[in-house]
Amino acid sequence: MHPFDVETLTAGRWRNGGGATREIVSWPVGAEEFQWRASVADIDRDGPFSAFPGVDRTFTLLAGDGVRLTAPGAFDRTARAGEPLGFSGDLALTAELRGGACRVLNVMVRRDRWAARVDRITGPVVLPSGHAGVFHVLRGRWRTGAEGRPLAAGQGAWWDENDVAPGRAVTPLSPGAVALWADVAPMR
Repeated sequence: MHPFDVETLTAGRWRNGGGATREIVSWPVGAEEFQWRASVADIDRDGPFSAFPGVDRTFTLLAGDGVRLTAPGAFDRTARAGEPLGFSGDLALTAELRGGACRVLNVMVRRDRWAARVDRITGPVVLPSGHAGVFHVLRGRWRTGAEGRPLAAGQGAWWDENDVAPGRAVTPLSPGAVALWADVAPMR
């Protein structure tokens, strides 16, 4: 497993100037085109989102009052805190902030090769063998595996399909602990 702290990830500005992205992982690492990708984005203002043809996205609000995503005649949904929202990367979306800047976890997968499911969790989860994934702490303290160091809000870990030993789990260490778990499964 590969631990991360969102605050130490390098932020890259969007081409349209509307936000910045902190990449957690782009798999395979170093490849020109990702198969799956996870990042945390800070959205500063209303504006267009880049389309990603052939990609499925799951967007989860981490901080802020909400983000309305629209594509005229095709899509109109509002992302709310801690509620994963899935949509096609083929859509040319526009984002409208509900009350100012926000932060989101963004998981993207090539739909012909991977499928992602993002869940809000409050209890232990055994990570499926042969799957990749991302774990992001929202509140409280968590541990990844028996030997993993404790993780706090804004921290987490990612792994590829070869990293997870059978039976490995993420476990809350404090009352009221909440996290997001993105299970990234290969299409077989």
